[in-house]
Amino acid sequence: MASFNIVMPKLGESIQEGTITKWFVKEGDTIEEDDMLFEVATDKVDSEIPSPVDGVVTKILYPEDSLVAVGEVLAVISLDGEVEESSEEAAPAEAKNEKTEAQAETKESSVDDSRKLSNRFYSPLVKTIAKQENVSLEELESIEGSGASGRVQKKDILAYLENKGTEPAPKAAPSVQASAPKATPAVERKAPMPVSVGAGDQVIEMDRVRKLIADHMVMSKQVSPHVTSIVEADVTELVLWRKKNKDAFEQKYGEKITFMPVFTEAVAMALAEFPMVNSSVDGDRIILKKDINVGIAVAKPDGNLIVPVIKNAEQRNLIGITKELNRLANAARTNKLDPAEIQGGTFTITNFGSFGNIIGTPIINQPQVAILATGIIEKKPAVLETPTGDVIAIRHKMFLSLSYDHRIVDGALGGAFLRRIADILENFDTNRAI
Repeated sequence: MASFNIVMPKLGESIQEGTITKWFVKEGDTIEEDDMLFEVATDKVDSEIPSPVDGVVTKILYPEDSLVAVGEVLAVISLDGEVEESSEEAAPAEAKNEKTEAQAETKESSVDDSRKLSNRFYSPLVKTIAKQENVSLEELESIEGSGASGRVQKKDILAYLENKGTEPAPKAAPSVQASAPKATPAVERKAPMPVSVGAGDQVIEMDRVRKLIADHMVMSKQVSPHVTSIVEADVTELVLWRKKNKDAFEQKYGEKITFMPVFTEAVAMALAEFPMVNSSVDGDRIILKKDINVGIAVAKPDGNLIVPVIKNAEQRNLIGITKELNRLANAARTNKLDPAEIQGGTFTITNFGSFGNIIGTPIINQPQVAILATGIIEKKPAVLETPTGDVIAIRHKMFLSLSYDHRIVDGALGGAFLRRIADILENFDTNRAI
């Protein structure tokens, strides 16, 4: 009996485990490709995971509420529709089972090979077509899928093959997983100090998401030596431009424009000039990221934060960034984010100003190496130089603070990068058309 193993997917670059919150199937159910199998929850998002294959669910290895590591087998699907024999009946037929397992292993070897490059699922049909047409794993990785979470379907690979003769096959980016990566050394965690509980004290158990966020934050502080730089930016021209154009912008594009799209645009421009800040650390290797994907921290109704990602932010204009940011923020607040929309971030912005705070020292969102905090914009008296002498005027000012990983971003680089963001905001083009 040929079988397919359903594994815990990797729903984010820093995600190492997930909790099965719901099974939509039970053992013995017949399923089709793209039928929902289970719901998984992480500290970033809750996602429904579809089946990559047709078949019969023969085994479910973990019950609901189980916390499972990425890559662990969760369920087994029979591809030929046969249901496995019970353990009592199968015991005398050990030799037969070994033969069956060997056949299944042979048929599914390409699945294991494909996971050496990524965590994408390829259905047996897609793998068969790829084998018949001599499509390499690297080529499969380059195909944009139209299925759930970007999975490659039959029509995608057929379309790729149809165009293959007229267009050169895109080269897959070198995979850092192709060679054994050097893991970041584990840091020994100290036992927390005991806390006494008084008679009138209230004890509140952390929910699952809060526990995962806490672990992620502790890990980030243990892994990365944090340094924070702060600048104050005069954003008067930006404030006046928005005040003048926000109504016309909304009428023309149907979108409200806040300051965050402008901050995102400035960050993307600065990251293009300072690529070392757009990187990750892998042991003693520095991985410079080709794409500039800016994550924006969004507060959810339950009080937790989630970080949807604006992909290729440097390629978008202010209108495009505004539309995408509003779409992602609305999806985040209604728990409708797709797993792909919180993956691949290379830099994060968090807005302390939305809570009336002037300065923040945020914790780096691993495996990134820097995070920007924006403070509230306030009116302040400031000294201005004029041709006739210095004058005191009321200006709109804000603090920008950058926390960065001192392993690869030193004070000179972090300071220059932060100053460049401030300069871009201070020199905002007030004549730009909307």
